[in-house]
Amino acid sequence: MNQKDQERFKKAALEYHRIEPKGKIEVIPSKPHSSQRDLSLAYSPGVAEPCLEIERDRSLAYEYTGKGNLVAVISNGTAVLGLGDIGAEASKPVMEGKGLLFKIFADINVFDIEINEKDPEKFIQVVKAIAPTFGGINLEDIKAPEAFEIERRLKEELDIPLMHDDQHGTAIISAAALVNSLEIAGKKIEEAKMVVNGAGAAAIACAKLYIYLGIKKENILMCDSKGVINHHRDNLTAEKIDFIAHTDISTLEDAVKGADVFIGLSKGNVLSPEMLLTMNENPIVFGLANPTPEIDYDLAYETRKDVIMATGRSDYPNQVNNVLGFPYIFRGALDVQASTINEEMKIAAVHAIADLAKKPVPEMVVLAYNAKNLTYGRDYFIPKPFDNRLLVDVSIAVAKAAMESGVAAKPITDFEAYENQLMDRMNKDEKLIRMMQNRARSNPKRVTLGNADEYNVLKAAQILSDEGIAQPILLGERKLIEEAKIKYGIDIDLPIVDPNEDAQEEKRKEYRETLWKLRNRKGINEYKAKRYVRSSEYFGSLMLKHGDTDALILGYSKNYSTVLKPVLEVIGKQEGVSKVSGMMMVLANKKPYFFTDTSIIQNPTSDDLVNMAKMLNHTVKSLAIEPRIAMLSFENFSAYSETSKKVAKAVEILHEKHPNMIVDGEIQPDFAMDSDHLSDYPFSKLGTTPANCFVFPNLESANLSYKIIRGMKVSQVVGPILMGLSQPVHILQMRSSVDEIVNLATIAVLDAQNKENK
Repeated sequence: MNQKDQERFKKAALEYHRIEPKGKIEVIPSKPHSSQRDLSLAYSPGVAEPCLEIERDRSLAYEYTGKGNLVAVISNGTAVLGLGDIGAEASKPVMEGKGLLFKIFADINVFDIEINEKDPEKFIQVVKAIAPTFGGINLEDIKAPEAFEIERRLKEELDIPLMHDDQHGTAIISAAALVNSLEIAGKKIEEAKMVVNGAGAAAIACAKLYIYLGIKKENILMCDSKGVINHHRDNLTAEKIDFIAHTDISTLEDAVKGADVFIGLSKGNVLSPEMLLTMNENPIVFGLANPTPEIDYDLAYETRKDVIMATGRSDYPNQVNNVLGFPYIFRGALDVQASTINEEMKIAAVHAIADLAKKPVPEMVVLAYNAKNLTYGRDYFIPKPFDNRLLVDVSIAVAKAAMESGVAAKPITDFEAYENQLMDRMNKDEKLIRMMQNRARSNPKRVTLGNADEYNVLKAAQILSDEGIAQPILLGERKLIEEAKIKYGIDIDLPIVDPNEDAQEEKRKEYRETLWKLRNRKGINEYKAKRYVRSSEYFGSLMLKHGDTDALILGYSKNYSTVLKPVLEVIGKQEGVSKVSGMMMVLANKKPYFFTDTSIIQNPTSDDLVNMAKMLNHTVKSLAIEPRIAMLSFENFSAYSETSKKVAKAVEILHEKHPNMIVDGEIQPDFAMDSDHLSDYPFSKLGTTPANCFVFPNLESANLSYKIIRGMKVSQVVGPILMGLSQPVHILQMRSSVDEIVNLATIAVLDAQNKENK
């Protein structure tokens, strides 16, 4: 940044920290506290009971207090970021920031503690004295070599998970990057020659973990500010002595010659282009000095096109960022009440992080980093920090490793339930989506995707295929699809169906005969049928009609009603269904809600509302969810207006003919979603349990409601899900996101499975 930008950033940073409320974390009540009884339970006299229980059995502190989800972030301010020894009080903004990261990434509560003590022994005694408060301790920004002794002693003398993140966080994340980069380079870890430039706490911890992973100690040359740590050197610390190399090589310039891996934990611009050129083929370079790497990322690639590089910066690919590790390592350790964080747990985290980078990247991660595509390879071999799959994958791996290594006081017996608990901790609940995708994977179906030359559709097809959710078929002009695959770097080998290719001539004849028979008394002659089957909408619908696909997803770039017309002309309604309707699923407040009709019937009659409620009831039940249906209006059980009378009539019919359905109205949506409001209507079949399904009185209200929610981007929206068709067809909203396409295709697979079972 230039000086003007630096001043602007400085001002913004100070203002960010100055505004109310002060600080980056706060304490909020987690128990009811509105009544005198609540307060008497929270404090005196009720609080005496858990105190006595904990006195009897110290481990019960995990049952009766927040200890099991509370971590201390502790520093003495002697090595704060790049600021050095700035003192305990000045380090507080950093420690608060660390607490913020613990909370937002892993839902761990934090107290930041700044200790004004540089003497290691006194520091150790202070930490030991306050340790009973916490389920775990994260040591932060303590200078070496004191940091080594402080961590060693505390790990030996405490029985809770403790980690100096500056050492081990960097080691774990860089080790995950090392595992994958060696694989990409086609090199074996036991044969790799490594140079570690830097000999501080992080460098020592990294080298030790790499050895644990398989790097041979004799293949490591470690350098400090004086050069290579070799047998000619004296006055070395105990930690450096452990990495003495028996060699006459003394300079970094000579050390990197013929090296496979360079790990920089030192200062900027110490690795020159000339040095880089002397490294082996496919050199792996981790320039982790911040903000200036040991060699500039762009310069490294200009020097060697085969370089595989990571840095500590977020503006370059492959950021080695400790936030990929510490929240989830502590999460897994806390959840099994581990007595320590051992090497087995660290290695488990390494492999969980490395493996995640090889999986298809969710769209929300791609969007967060303004990237068109993230695919495992040279430019992406470490997960991005905002990939919320880290919480599940790393936490579970660490918890299992703690159990297997014998340090877990509270082993997990049901990992599926534990996974759900972790999902509950996420800001966005994805349990229902995950459940649907798991069901789809059990019997994936052929899903034909229209507009397959569009990036979002192609990316969705890649995810559906890679995740085993569906067997995608790409529908559209072959030339455009192939060009799009190259343009967007989406390497997928999936069948392409081009309605206008010569290869489809026999299908076109077959399909137009079917279309003509279906519609010859409804305005379609043979000439029109011949022309129509060249369009993706008709061709795709006829593929489904003839069993050449199991499900169909259309839309994306066309008006909904334009796409719906050929679908309705070709695909018939289910038996007993008078009109097709559309449903949206909205995931909000960690639960699903269902809206209908959001897309088709403009002004439904009472009978239409009855049919919509019945289809909604059936569809929601198929997702293993109990439907509680509110028939909506702007009045509550009064039926003064014509709209309310229509809704009330529908409710009367439903109560009479379908008494087992949980449905009532007319009612306002906010009343239907609130237990206290519902208690004012004891006669209602909804009881006091809020509704999760909503039948709107007309298309406008339903459509506008879900589109406001979608536009606010506060909830995940799935749909429109077409209800009442005899075969699985769904029509995308214009410019649907990748996630929306994947989710709707998942619904289509489940629909196809249900049709097959029937």
